[in-house]
Amino acid sequence: MTLGELIAALGGKLAAGEPGQAIVGVSSVASAGAFELVFAEDAASAAEALVSGAGAVVLRAGMVETYSTGKAVVESEQPKLWFARAAKLLALPRPSTGVHPAAVIGANVVLDESVSVGACAVIGENASIGAGTRIEAGAVIGEGVQVGMDCRIYPRVVLYPGTSLGDRVIVHAGAVLGADGFGYVRDKATGAYTQFPQQGTLVIEDDVEIGANTTIDRGALKATRIGRGTKTDNLVHVGHNCEIGEDVILVTGVGISGSCTVGNGAVIAGQVGIGDHAHIGPGVILGGQAGVLSGKTVTNEGMGVKPGTVLWGTPARPLMQVLREQAVLTRLAKAKKTGNRDKETATKDQE
Repeated sequence: MTLGELIAALGGKLAAGEPGQAIVGVSSVASAGAFELVFAEDAASAAEALVSGAGAVVLRAGMVETYSTGKAVVESEQPKLWFARAAKLLALPRPSTGVHPAAVIGANVVLDESVSVGACAVIGENASIGAGTRIEAGAVIGEGVQVGMDCRIYPRVVLYPGTSLGDRVIVHAGAVLGADGFGYVRDKATGAYTQFPQQGTLVIEDDVEIGANTTIDRGALKATRIGRGTKTDNLVHVGHNCEIGEDVILVTGVGISGSCTVGNGAVIAGQVGIGDHAHIGPGVILGGQAGVLSGKTVTNEGMGVKPGTVLWGTPARPLMQVLREQAVLTRLAKAKKTGNRDKETATKDQE
């Protein structure tokens, strides 16, 4: 593509160079070539980018006084985002490889002719796979599962029956979607457990990306739902009946118990644990290893903090409050230690 074509698609302003400049890919400043794009987000990185071997630089207006290197420059309010979107446009689509002879395709499967299915993949009866989707080696698509267009299902992914994926969904290796939730009823007389029915569904909306070895359970009697644009890191667990909003971030080690809701745009950092029937409001940020107790509601408004405030600790509360509490405890511990020393000294003097 040319810079002019990228600007037409992504916006921005060509501040230096020619719109016909060819761009074939993106790269780091250290290794960029004459037909590659780099980005800069501050004055120091902009100076490095402008003397690199890159053919074009995207940066914020006003970051550099003059562009005197003869390099093409695109100005954007969000250079890193512009760079990331350009990378997607420049990525060459992989050609369809068709269905591998070692794949197993069940009866009545709807399989667009542009779909690729890898070796030893299994697609169950009555499943539907949309145009442009790639099913990699060893993946298992259960009976009746629906997968939308332009999805990427990596090796060893398992999609249980009752699961449906929208368009442009990416599921990384080892993820298991739509398994039974952890729901049991205990007999008070004998102590034995009987599984509560786990016959609901799992709905993954458009543009979701699911990390490696992540597990998301289907609903018990209704649907578990993952909203459009949500991204999960590796090793995340979402329990049954959960409703995760749009553009949510779930980082490695997050565990969400059953019947929780998470509002649009929330950010849940690594190793956060959320008890069952809890509610996380839109835009809430839970810092690493925070804990939300069962049945609790966590919202910016309800806790009297501004949107974007990081909540931390167990139970989760504003980070500054936690730091103040820790400072008080530290002072109390020091005071107690000093008091004990004074008592010991007084006792020795009396002796």
